[in-house]
Amino acid sequence: MEKISKIGFGGGCHWCTEAVFQSLHGVVKVEQGWIASIAPYDDFSEAVIVNFDDSIISYEVLIEIHLLTHSSSSDHSMRDKYRSAVYYFDDKDIVNLQDSIARLSVENNTQYITKILPFQQFRLNVENQLNYYSKNKQGPFCQLYINPKLTALRNRFTSRIKEDF
Repeated sequence: MEKISKIGFGGGCHWCTEAVFQSLHGVVKVEQGWIASIAPYDDFSEAVIVNFDDSIISYEVLIEIHLLTHSSSSDHSMRDKYRSAVYYFDDKDIVNLQDSIARLSVENNTQYITKILPFQQFRLNVENQLNYYSKNKQGPFCQLYINPKLTALRNRFTSRIKEDF
């Protein structure tokens, strides 16, 4: 019996983040829009909510993919719009999330700036912006920004990527 869990991710453009997670086996739904947390992170920032079957893909793998597919170790002028964050829905997940990011930091010899924050609010994007990649695969934005992320995923996580994506 499948157990559907959810987690939020922010860090880059929500069109890119949506496509990255839609490409994965075990992800059953991706909601694209903006997430707000608690102060001082209570302003909305581009993000997605990922609903996934944790018997197929784990939090740990999702976090690793998230860190790989956005600027998770650099602070820049657009961080308010593109907050690097993992948003949890259940307090019991905090320690596992912290442990995952700490382990990946050591393994990758990288100091991540990604915040672990409680989910508070979500605003879904407008309908014509949802499933952006699947509607615009040949468009310049997808070719320039999303396809390189998907290529990196295929190279490192080949068995996790849906064949038809």
